Amino acid sequence: MRYERSRMLLGDDFEKLQQAKLLLLGVGGVGSFCLDCLIRSGVNDITIIDFDTYDETNQNRQMWSEHHIGESKVHALKQHYPQIDVIEAKIDEAWVSSYDFGPFDLVLDAIDDTKAKLALAQRCHEKLISATGSAKRLDPTKIEVGTIWTTHGDRFAAKLRYELKKRNFNRKYPVVFSSEPPRVKVKGSFMGVTAAFGLTMCSLAVRRLIGSK
Repeated sequence: MRYERSRMLLGDDFEKLQQAKLLLLGVGGVGSFCLDCLIRSGVNDITIIDFDTYDETNQNRQMWSEHHIGESKVHALKQHYPQIDVIEAKIDEAWVSSYDFGPFDLVLDAIDDTKAKLALAQRCHEKLISATGSAKRLDPTKIEVGTIWTTHGDRFAAKLRYELKKRNFNRKYPVVFSSEPPRVKVKGSFMGVTAAFGLTMCSLAVRRLIGSK
């Protein structure tokens, strides 16, 4: 059976994954691996949202990118994971403010737009799991999980904390981040880190769904 090993690990909790409804925002280097991990773990009711198309430069880090150059990411992924729902849309502040997050058990944020990430925290922090900067790094063992307020070593996360404080936001939500100092100024990336971010996000989601820390 496809999920036999997952059932052996999770027991009756496996049914919680089968019944869960998730929203995944962004399916690039982090989000595409998170999606694959969720599907293989037994979560099938997933809506993914992205507006981008695959480019040749995505091939060093994004799942299935080498097969779909020039194609819409969400529609290409639908071919590999036919059970998912897809929305091709740009995730910005306006989109976040108008979207209905109510039907979802968890919202997984794998986008890199600062204003949209801030809006997500303010709108749905109770069900949010967010990823910060995964680019410019080589060491996946430096990946950590904390709240937005306990992140360290990541300028992007520091900027988010600063902006949230300006908005008088003081709630907590889980964040995947790396304490490894960036190795370059340009946006270079390594799949060993970006994929590990996505897998860590998947693990957080699974543990949250089954009520385990």
